[in-house]
Amino acid sequence: MSTLPVLYSFRRCPYAMRARWALLQAGQLVQWREIELKDKPAPMLEVSPKGTVPVLVLADGTVIDESLAVMHWALNQADPRDLRRQGSGKTQDCIRQLIELNDTTFKHHLDRFKYSDRYPGQSKQEHQQQGLDVLRGWAKRINDCGGWLVDASCSLADVALWPFVRQWRIADPEGFDADQSLEPLRGWLMRFLQDPDFERLMQRADPWHPGGLQPLFPADAVDVPADQPLFHLALAEDWKAASQSGHYDMSTRGLRLDQVGFIHLSWREQVVSTFERFYADAESVILLTIDAARLTSPLRADAIPSGELFPHLYGALPIEAVIDSGPYLASEW
Repeated sequence: MSTLPVLYSFRRCPYAMRARWALLQAGQLVQWREIELKDKPAPMLEVSPKGTVPVLVLADGTVIDESLAVMHWALNQADPRDLRRQGSGKTQDCIRQLIELNDTTFKHHLDRFKYSDRYPGQSKQEHQQQGLDVLRGWAKRINDCGGWLVDASCSLADVALWPFVRQWRIADPEGFDADQSLEPLRGWLMRFLQDPDFERLMQRADPWHPGGLQPLFPADAVDVPADQPLFHLALAEDWKAASQSGHYDMSTRGLRLDQVGFIHLSWREQVVSTFERFYADAESVILLTIDAARLTSPLRADAIPSGELFPHLYGALPIEAVIDSGPYLASEW
C-alpha cells in the first residue's frame, strides 16, 4: 500500500491551487484525487465532512483540510526558497496580515463581484470598487518592494494571494489589464502565470472515483528509489566551501538552491550529457556520488521540458550523504 499522502483537489479552486503550488515548491509527491464539486466522493466526505478542497490525508491518517495548513505542512517538509521567512518575525507578521486581508476582505468582495447573481441585493459595483482598493494597495506594495509583496523575492504571501488575483482578472480581464494603477500587480501575476510550474499546477485529470486510476501530483514526476546512487557535478571551489560548512547548497553551475528551489542531481546514465551541457568549459569539476538513503530533504524526479526525468533534491545536500568525490574524468565515463 502506498505511503504517499492523498490530496483531494479541484483544479480551478484558488484555495486548492495555492495548496498545490506549495506542494510543488516543497518537492512533495501525492496521490491526486480530482473531484467534481457537484458529486464529491464519499471517502473525502468521510474524512472531511465540510466538503471543501483541498483535503490532504497523510499516511498516518492525519487529515489537513484547510489550504493554509496544507501549505504549512508542505513547507515544513522543505522550504528551499524560505517562503515563510523563518528568520524574521516582522516579515512573518506582514505575511500573516496580507493573507488575512486576502482571505477575509478581498475574498468577500471578489465573490460578490464575480458571482453577483448569487448575492441578490448586493451592489456589484460597490464590491468591485472595494476589491480594487485592495488590489491597488497590493500593487503599491509590489512596486515599493521591487516586484513582490513583502521584500525582494517570492514569499508565502505571494503564493497564497496570486490565485485569487487571477480570479479577479478572469472576472474582468479588460478592466484589470487597462487599469494603470494595477500595472505592478499585473507584472507580478504574470510571473506566476508564465512560470513553468503553472502548467504543472493546472494539469487535468478525470474526476477520481474508488477503484479507478490513481494519478500522482505532479503528474510529470515520480518517486526516486533510495537503493541506487545519485550524482552531482560541482565546481571545485563550491565543493571546497561546502566541505568546510558541512552542507552543499548550489543547485547547478552558478545558481544556488534558494534561487532554483532544488539541487539538480543525475542518475548514472545522465552524468555525461549533464557535463557536456553545463560544465564542458569549466576548469575544475568534481563528481559527487550520493547515497540517496542518507538524504533527509524531499527527493522527487521531475520532468524537464524535453520530458526526461531528473532527480531533484529539495533542500541542502548534507556532506555525510556524499560517499565519494573526486575530479570528473571524461575518459572514465
